[in-house]
Amino acid sequence: MTQAAVASFSMAAERQRPFGSSASGLEQVPAVTIPDAVRRCRWIAADLNASAFGLFFVSPSVERARLTPCFDSDHPCNSPMAKFISDMSSEELTRHSRMSTTPCWWSSGGKSAAARRFEKLDWTTRIAPLLPETDGIAFPVFAERNQCGFVMFFGNDMGLESDQLPEIHARCFTVFTAVARIRADDCDAIPSVSKRELECLKLTANGLTSEEIATRLKLSVHTANQYLTNTTQKLNAVNRMHAVAKALRLGLIE
Repeated sequence: MTQAAVASFSMAAERQRPFGSSASGLEQVPAVTIPDAVRRCRWIAADLNASAFGLFFVSPSVERARLTPCFDSDHPCNSPMAKFISDMSSEELTRHSRMSTTPCWWSSGGKSAAARRFEKLDWTTRIAPLLPETDGIAFPVFAERNQCGFVMFFGNDMGLESDQLPEIHARCFTVFTAVARIRADDCDAIPSVSKRELECLKLTANGLTSEEIATRLKLSVHTANQYLTNTTQKLNAVNRMHAVAKALRLGLIE
């Protein structure tokens, strides 16, 4: 077998066995970064002929459960699609995540190629559309520490057969497990951040200056700056906006 053929075979095997699943004659390839997970999701999306994807965590709050985007097909940026889904906070979907592993699909029009294929799938359930004029499927996933979420794929011409469903779902589980472990390790490394510090950081995320934050929270500008400095240091960030990005990724602020 030529070196090019070996490389091609290894890449194909890694796509089918992501994040270190065993494969005869191949070294395990553990996923240790978010970009690794994004790459695997791109492979799954390509196999489904999906135009976009996103990985979401379900917040632990039972009263205000919502979907928190971790990454999507616009990585390292967050797409408007992910923000729209997070802001909408589908109660139906978050409740489903705590009760079932059945994949959920939706269709805005019901006449697309994807919708016709979804209707034929076994062991799936239809839900209200998450995005206007878009078809999609959401795979519920779970990990240790009671973390749960969804890996979602979007597109009007997705192809998925019933016999593909278990394998695609298993790959989504593997991706989510790896991401949840990375996220948990990040959380373990973060010292306790006070409510006031998070309030200042959230207002920074909304575009307010130190002076505006001080006025809003009835603080001195010096105190507001000190809260932001503390939070930046605790999150091991290089500046305020880096701290905001880290806090959003970890679900500390919304």
